[in-house]
Amino acid sequence: MLSKEQIDFYHENGYLVVEDVLSADELAALQRVTDEFVERSRHISQHNEVFDLEPNHSAERPRLRRIKNPIAQNEVYDQTLRHPGILDRVEQLIGPGLRRQNTKLNMKEPDHGSAVEWHQDWAFYPHTNDDVLAVGVCIDDMTEENGCMLMVPGSHKGELYSHHENGVFVGAVSDPDFEPGETAKCLVRAGGITIHHARTLHASTPNHSANPRRLLLFEYCSLDSWPLLGASFDDYCASILRGEPSVRPRVAVAPVIIPLPKPENAGSIFEIQESLRRKEMAQH
Repeated sequence: MLSKEQIDFYHENGYLVVEDVLSADELAALQRVTDEFVERSRHISQHNEVFDLEPNHSAERPRLRRIKNPIAQNEVYDQTLRHPGILDRVEQLIGPGLRRQNTKLNMKEPDHGSAVEWHQDWAFYPHTNDDVLAVGVCIDDMTEENGCMLMVPGSHKGELYSHHENGVFVGAVSDPDFEPGETAKCLVRAGGITIHHARTLHASTPNHSANPRRLLLFEYCSLDSWPLLGASFDDYCASILRGEPSVRPRVAVAPVIIPLPKPENAGSIFEIQESLRRKEMAQH
């Protein structure tokens, strides 16, 4: 469970690192399954419903950017989504009652790995209240060299930046004068987790190391937070992890910019950010 100091740190800074959440066996299972997906990708030459590929992906040297909707691809990922050590901590921050919003597995292969530009998750999926966060489960040690997540402490309390250019959603902060200011590096051992608020500014550089950086991302919401872009009642109920359905969403004041229209190449965040003119993190 989280201590009072950890809870206070999250609410003040908008992010948190928690070490040693998974057991050695749980971590080994994640690593094994993820390795198997990398091997499977050798037979794929373009993006599909499971794989998002790096531009230089090949059968000889498979390079993945993402495994899409991992909980639908293998039960080990779904079991991790429902891990009591994760849900208990998340419920301390935004509970009681939880549901999932989205899941993905972002990957940075050795000596490459695409950067992720500065963005706020809230720009992608605004809700009726902002008790929304993402948990990153570290399948590998996450270091500065292999492209750890970078956070802007306290930015979840500030403005929602435009993620649009020329009237189109590009999935990253688009202000050419934007400067993140103070940043914090999320350095985490394999088996630990990161937690960040949906409005916290974050990004990551390419992987400059010989080691992979694979991060399983789960987006969780409070049970009474409903997506502003709509959801069927069946989908809402299917997403519940703890608690009972409610048709009374809690509405709280939070800045919102609807993430529409999408660019023509809308897909993963990597594809959407290709439309961004100024790519800062890719230059690191």
